[in-house]
Formats: sequence, C-alpha cells, structure tokens
Amino acid sequence: MAAFHVMTGASENIARPVVNRISIADVFDALKRGLDDFSEKPSHYVFLCLMYPIAGVFLTLWTSGANLLPMVFPLMSGFVLIGPIAAIGLYEISRRREEGLDTSWTHALEVRHSPALPSIAAVGLMLFGLFVVWLVTAQTLYTGLLGDVFPRTMTDFTRQVFGTPQGVQLIIWGNLIGFVFALVVLAISVITFPILLDRDVGAVAAVVTSIRATIANPVPVLLWGLIVAALLVIGTIPVFAGLAVVIPILGHATWHLYRKLIAREAM
Repeated sequence: MAAFHVMTGASENIARPVVNRISIADVFDALKRGLDDFSEKPSHYVFLCLMYPIAGVFLTLWTSGANLLPMVFPLMSGFVLIGPIAAIGLYEISRRREEGLDTSWTHALEVRHSPALPSIAAVGLMLFGLFVVWLVTAQTLYTGLLGDVFPRTMTDFTRQVFGTPQGVQLIIWGNLIGFVFALVVLAISVITFPILLDRDVGAVAAVVTSIRATIANPVPVLLWGLIVAALLVIGTIPVFAGLAVVIPILGHATWHLYRKLIAREAM
C-alpha cells in the first residue's frame, strides 16, 4: 500500500490536475514574486543555501586534487539536474507566505512531515539517477575522444580541450548531450516538487503533470529553463558565492511558476 501511495497519492485514483496556459510575461512575474519572497527575510534564505557555494568550491578543489579536471564542468552543470530537490524547503516558505503563515526559516524543515514525502523521495532518487547517468556519459564521451589519461594541470586541460580537433568535438557533443539531459529534467520536474507539497497526488501524477505543463507551454517553460541556467552560471562566477542568492530566488520563483501553470483545486 505504501508503494501504491507513492505512485497515486492519497487517493486511490490517479489525479489529473488542470494545466493552465501561460505567457512569457507570467514567467517574469513569477521571477519577480520569487525575488519578493527572498527580500522578505534574505538572511534566513541565504543561511539555508550556503551549502551550495560551499559544495561547489569543495567539488572543484576535490576534482582538481584528484586529477579529475575533466569532470569539473559535468559536476557543476549537473547541479541543474538535482537543483529542484535542493529547493524543496524554499517552496514551503513561499507556500506559507502565500497563506499568510509564519515564514521563519525553520519552517523549511517541516517538509519532512509532508504526507507526500515518500513521493518526493522517489522523484528525488529519479533525478539523482539521471545525474549519475549524466556524469557517466560525460566521462565516456571524454575518454572516447581524448583518451583515459586525464591532464594534471589546468593549462594542459585547457590546451587539450580548446587546442585539438577532438577537444572541439568534446565541446560540441558535450553541450548537445547536456542540453538533452537538462531538457528532460526540466520537463519532468519543473513543477513536480511544488505540486507534491501542495497536493499529495503521487509521484507518477506529479511527473506527468509537469510534462503536460511543459507540452502545453513549451516557450514559457523553455524560457524558464534558460533563465535558470543563465542565473546559475552567473551565480558560479564569484567563486560560487552568488549561488547563495540565486538559488533561493529561483526556488521561490518556481513556486509561483507552479501557481501559474496549475489551476488551484476547487474548494
């Protein structure tokens, strides 16, 4: 029965939430509302997200020291694939602010009491699995084009990637494959976690609804994905410190995008 609950939610019937059609203006409005949520108590949200710039710096140092420089970019870009998992607490804060409830940062931890937690965990495992597949794919592509001996210094790595025909192929194919991974994750998770927090519909219904919302609104959702990617890149520039601001804003904005994409339940 527990497994059935994860698949279908609290009801025995698979839910089919109503998907709205939105405009590009709605995407920017969701981003503005996310900024408003962040501005309400920014110190609390930055505190919650300090783990991300710290993790980014740690991963960079670790891969450099372990002679795994070619994996730095896949690891950093892979944050986009698992980012929706990390922002769950921020969705809860935005939900509470929307309802006029207390928005102290400690409430972000109340997600652990959600009846949809098993479904959230199931979707999280799926995204983590895609992250692992992306890393394996990136490493396989690198070794297939440039061999299995990794460069020892950043200079050697830069020369190898930008100064050889194989390196150019690596850039082209790596970005194309990465784009496909990002597009798949965007479609299956753009509003999956917010809807699970808002309604215990089950993992399958949440993922299917996210895909339906993407198909019904391809341009706005793709624009949202490009905005997320661009802001994450900007956030990594000052030694990843910018992620402590970018991630919470995007997390809150995702909640508001969900509100625009999915019709509210009838009371």
